[in-house]
Amino acid sequence: MVNFSRFLLQAAVTGVALAVVIAVFFPGVLERGERGPESRVSAPEERPIALTSAPASYAEGVRRAAPAVVNIMTSRSIDAAPGFGLHEFFGQPLPPGEREQSSLGSGVIMTDQGHILTNHHVIEEADAIAVMLPDGTAHPAEIIGIDPDTDLAVLRVRRPDLAVATVGRSSDLQVGDVVLAIGNPFGVGQTVTQGIVSATGRNQLGINTFEDFIQTDAAINPGNSGGALINARGEVIGINTAIFSRSGGSHGIGFAIPVDLARNVMNEIIEQGFVARGWLGIEVQAMNRELAESFGLDAPRGVLVAGILREGPAAEAGIQTGDIITHLDGSSVNSPREALNAIARTQPGEALGIELLRDGEEITLEATVAQRPI
Repeated sequence: MVNFSRFLLQAAVTGVALAVVIAVFFPGVLERGERGPESRVSAPEERPIALTSAPASYAEGVRRAAPAVVNIMTSRSIDAAPGFGLHEFFGQPLPPGEREQSSLGSGVIMTDQGHILTNHHVIEEADAIAVMLPDGTAHPAEIIGIDPDTDLAVLRVRRPDLAVATVGRSSDLQVGDVVLAIGNPFGVGQTVTQGIVSATGRNQLGINTFEDFIQTDAAINPGNSGGALINARGEVIGINTAIFSRSGGSHGIGFAIPVDLARNVMNEIIEQGFVARGWLGIEVQAMNRELAESFGLDAPRGVLVAGILREGPAAEAGIQTGDIITHLDGSSVNSPREALNAIARTQPGEALGIELLRDGEEITLEATVAQRPI
């Protein structure tokens, strides 16, 4: 009995001591039971996540697209010792003292008339161009037209029953969409690599005059240029163009021209032989804080007219060097690229409204846009 009483006393003392410790060092523990409903931490709201089941294989999409992706072989003669190259395929021997230099790229058959989209840099300065189809046959190709400003070119092979690409809409792309690149990297033969859309609308990369790239981590290597970037359904949504690399190999940052842009360029080239873009004959530069202060502005805005072509559309409209263009056709412009794109989008012969600042005064002018020199 004594031992039991001693046990009860020790338990009581221990309980009191524990309560004191909790009350002093962990007061929140004792308060939990006294809080009303309003103090409760609510459980995270369960929101349904819309998930689309990814296919176990993209083979069906590749089977749909791959027959329309071709290898492009080009050659040009350079001053050197006699050599051998693609001239043998065309049966045209080189003159003495010249050597053949060849390169490889890719292309996409876009029409049943044999029109092929590729990059301008793939066929630039080529003396001869051959297109190798997936069946292994090679055919001479003619250049229908080029657009160096977007790095696109349209070729044509005259052969019936060609496989034609199914074209999607690049405007529907979202970051995270699965994409596959098809081309001929390093000349090893048709190759497919897989990745996702890493970003859209990439520009100011210094690659082309007009830039609106799809960025992807699908491996793109030398020889992939001009090939197809497709979605999981096998629809072409881009033309592979460039990689960001310090070694020459893929680092997971590749760029493709959106097919919406590429198709519009191709159609204009087929219809009229060139791409019609607006031009004013001005050189503009970005406004920084120092320039803004020198012109009496509180903050940088608009673009500074740094040069004007004599007797060009801008000069005829009354624009002067030192003017600050703030709006084109009612839309604000705050970078040279925005100004360039706004002018280029205006069809030659159309009027373009221009709002500018001159000596602190707001001035509105109208210029008749001319055809951008090719």
